[in-house]
Amino acid sequence: MSLTVFLARFLGAYMLALVVWMALRKPQVIAILRPMVVDPAHIFWIAVLRIGMGLAMVIGHDVWRGGALPVVVTLIGWTTLLRGLFMLYAPEKVPALYDRMGFEAHYAAYVGVSALLALYLLIASYLG
Repeated sequence: MSLTVFLARFLGAYMLALVVWMALRKPQVIAILRPMVVDPAHIFWIAVLRIGMGLAMVIGHDVWRGGALPVVVTLIGWTTLLRGLFMLYAPEKVPALYDRMGFEAHYAAYVGVSALLALYLLIASYLG
């Protein structure tokens, strides 16, 4: 199994598990996330985890050709790394960004797009 296929299956399954939970527990998710985005300690630890996961994917899988699947996996790695760096170096901007994203107002759209991405990763990795 190639690294692209492994990461696509891993990320797809991971994301699908989270989006199903998010779809079933909207009040809980919002109650958990709102305090986290304003707490510097939570922002720091989320940043550290994102940087670690992003670096692992970028160092291990920086593939920009070979079809859509490897590029999508690479983009997820780079996005994870950059989001982590942003949170680490500009934690004071996180609450305002969260509000501007309209996560709570557009909750279904965020969950739906994430579910589609998860399904794409799983289907493409198992059928491709």
